[in-house]
Amino acid sequence: MQLHDLILRQQARWKFSVVLILLVLLVACFFSLAVGEIFIWPWSPDGGLEQQLLLQLRMPRLLAALAIGASLAASGAVLQVLLGNPLAEPGVLGISGGASLALVILLFALPFVPNPMITMLAAMLGALCFTLILVGLSRRRKVSTARLLLIGVALGILSGAVVTWAFYFSDDLNLRQLMYWLMGSVGGVSWSQLSLLVLVFPVLAWLCAQGKKLDLLMLGEGQAKQLGLDVSAFRWRLILTVSLLVGASVALGGVIGFIGLVVPHLLRLALGTENRFLLPLAAMCGALLLAVADTLSRVILPSAELPVGVVITSIGAPIFIWMLLRSQLD
Repeated sequence: MQLHDLILRQQARWKFSVVLILLVLLVACFFSLAVGEIFIWPWSPDGGLEQQLLLQLRMPRLLAALAIGASLAASGAVLQVLLGNPLAEPGVLGISGGASLALVILLFALPFVPNPMITMLAAMLGALCFTLILVGLSRRRKVSTARLLLIGVALGILSGAVVTWAFYFSDDLNLRQLMYWLMGSVGGVSWSQLSLLVLVFPVLAWLCAQGKKLDLLMLGEGQAKQLGLDVSAFRWRLILTVSLLVGASVALGGVIGFIGLVVPHLLRLALGTENRFLLPLAAMCGALLLAVADTLSRVILPSAELPVGVVITSIGAPIFIWMLLRSQLD
């Protein structure tokens, strides 16, 4: 009876957290749409200028921030289970770097600006290549989690170096301006680019519904197979899903780190490790964090807009250091 009561209390905590985060997310969305050089009431824009600002600038960047934050947080939570590494995250492991590298190669190869679907495909393939390298090393070479993390960091540094060389030797001003975007920014997102969300939201919803299977995978591959889970097929579906979400995120907003690391890890520390609750809540918290960071990036400096990736890193890096120190003390 005590165990049953404990489970019920734990589930009540998860449900209360979901409701609370949803309310805070709605408030954050309101401020994201309202705050800027001109304060606008989202439900009643006054005049053509305010309506244009709301519909053509602020609404697309809010939707992009929500999609990117949710995708990165959910992907980070899945990677931490898939690789057996509590510090796994698309940015730290270099997967986002692989997506950005593929995008830069595409921009060099094509003399014109490709459509959003082509850029997403290129970014997804880059993310997939780096994900396959990490998963292959973790399974076949029996690399320790610490060494796997270092390999991912090295891959990210390598891809960043190649991108920097590409920008340095490029004479294309537009390509150099993309350096700001690669620092993480949703400021230039348009409605045409948001066509990516037609694929992103269904895939994200599917991923958030895989919590029970991930809970089985956490028991061990042998026990998961005994309980009826096709581990190999499920792992490949997760790899493809994470690659698509990370690739789409990079294609929309550049390289934004720490969301996939900080959000799932803090939720596990605060609420537990049940992935059937953790994945949806991580997606909502990731969306909330990036929406808040994007709003801050517009208001911190009165005369300029900061890249949202810089704001996220400024928030995430101290938390990351605290998590490392806490795990060492434990």
